[in-house]
Amino acid sequence: MPVDWSCPFWLGAFWWGMWVIALAVAWEMVWKGIALWKAGQNGHLVWFICIFIFNTMGILPIIYIFAFSQQKPTADVEPAGQ
Repeated sequence: MPVDWSCPFWLGAFWWGMWVIALAVAWEMVWKGIALWKAGQNGHLVWFICIFIFNTMGILPIIYIFAFSQQKPTADVEPAGQ
């Protein structure tokens, strides 16, 4: 069986890996951008710093967005006795 030296076998794997990395970077950038925006708007400095520093493939930003970024509604409570 002749060997085709015009395109080594590892070159295909290299380009496949580059696409996977590009998609992973895009995935992380989208989630990180949304989470940083929400953390900044809500004044959550610790969350902002943690999301900015740690690259977790979108896991930390997704947790923040769906679990911690919702602002709690403020109840208008009238003083007792009025």
